[in-house]
Amino acid sequence: MTKIKVLLVDDSAVVRQTIQARLDREPDIYVIGTASTPILAMQKLDKEWPDVIVLNIDMPRRDGIIFFKKVMAERPTPMVICSAITEKGAEITMQALIAGAVEIITKPEVSLKNILQESSNDLATAVRAAAQAKSQANVSNEVRAVTPRPKVAGKLNADAILSAATAHSMARITERIVAIGTSTGGTQALEAVLSVLPRVCPGIVIVQHMPEKFTALFAKRLTGLCRIEVREAINDDRVIPGLALIAPGGKHMLLKRSGAYYHVEVVDGPLVNRHRPSVDVLFRSVAKCAGKNATGIIMTGMGDDGARGLKEMLNAGAPTVAQDEATCVVFGMPKEAIKLGAVQKIVPLHEMYLAILGKGM
Repeated sequence: MTKIKVLLVDDSAVVRQTIQARLDREPDIYVIGTASTPILAMQKLDKEWPDVIVLNIDMPRRDGIIFFKKVMAERPTPMVICSAITEKGAEITMQALIAGAVEIITKPEVSLKNILQESSNDLATAVRAAAQAKSQANVSNEVRAVTPRPKVAGKLNADAILSAATAHSMARITERIVAIGTSTGGTQALEAVLSVLPRVCPGIVIVQHMPEKFTALFAKRLTGLCRIEVREAINDDRVIPGLALIAPGGKHMLLKRSGAYYHVEVVDGPLVNRHRPSVDVLFRSVAKCAGKNATGIIMTGMGDDGARGLKEMLNAGAPTVAQDEATCVVFGMPKEAIKLGAVQKIVPLHEMYLAILGKGM
């Protein structure tokens, strides 16, 4: 077995020790070294280059982001960002996502060692996802971000949040909406798609696997780049043309219908497919409430969240679309949906806006 070589860079000895101890237990991962500063990390890179770098981006004097940009400029390498769940940490991590980071692992300010140990499976999963991700050179302008999956007893499906659609849920009305689900690679993929949409377009609801605090910053960035409005959803927001609502990190988002109008419901609840928000939860609610009036789109991402929900949308009469393998950073989510028979059409990223506009479907 070829092991994934990992370099750990963090100014905290506790973090370095905890992460290394956890990753050392994985048969397919090998920690080639640790460094407390970017200077020491560069010295280690001169001796051996890793497959993945786990980096604390929020280090003193902005050393983390400077190191990140230097490495990405010289030799782009998949990086898993260890970031504090603070406003400052989120802002710096968003810079890294824009510049090419692959994954995010959040670390709270208290009980750091215990919490890192409890979420250690997430760390190993993030490293594996980073190792599988296509490089920025292979996928133009793609950036990767996923939410770490807290430890759970089992993998729940959308039944944990709401029941499946019935025929009664599928009546046709005039207003059309689009539901999008994405994960690893989704930040830049969404930017590429939403930024070319005209101001008048169907209302859009989105699940992007991303930790809390990051979704609001991400939405703010997008709304500054797009002709449409993009914002983090709040409970009871109405879905209207020219608006894209992104599920807040740490919450599920469901579509609700009131007469001829659609609203979103933002709720707590268990992890579904080890995610919160879950694409399956959103897609199932769209199948129930919108049926033929919706289009389902699944894009780049690791895992299978969204595959079953997209199949339910298809069964409810909705057109369904998947991003093609060539333009995905990670083809996992679209691949699983295709295998399940949930996808009517496969398109490259640069044509996805046409599916949103209902052209060629």
